[in-house]
Amino acid sequence: MAKKFDASDIKKLKLLVTVVDRNKGEFYLDVISQFEVNCQMAVGGLGTANSELIDLLGLNIHKAVLLSVVREDKVDEIMNALEQRFATIKNGKGIAFAVPMSSVIGVNLYQFLSNNRLGRE
Repeated sequence: MAKKFDASDIKKLKLLVTVVDRNKGEFYLDVISQFEVNCQMAVGGLGTANSELIDLLGLNIHKAVLLSVVREDKVDEIMNALEQRFATIKNGKGIAFAVPMSSVIGVNLYQFLSNNRLGRE
């Protein structure tokens, strides 16, 4: 019989936002998914620099904005992995930050987002 879900099983969640060049989006989704992340979404983004600055610096203005719901206890590990990839992957630079989620309604939704399958049959 599966263990029932109780308050001691609750881990806080954060929304991890990662911004990378659009052609690297799938790669970084794969990196993040290695850390028990069930919910991710990629949306297109467009940089705000003017065209002269873009040409001068050779910037790619087409970005992928990755939104990932992660457990708070995994954030440091994910950030370290992203930082390592940002430093070593050719044209793989990006930014990442995490913001706390204040609430999630529903035990099943929480269990899915936190990758906590306790209580499921």
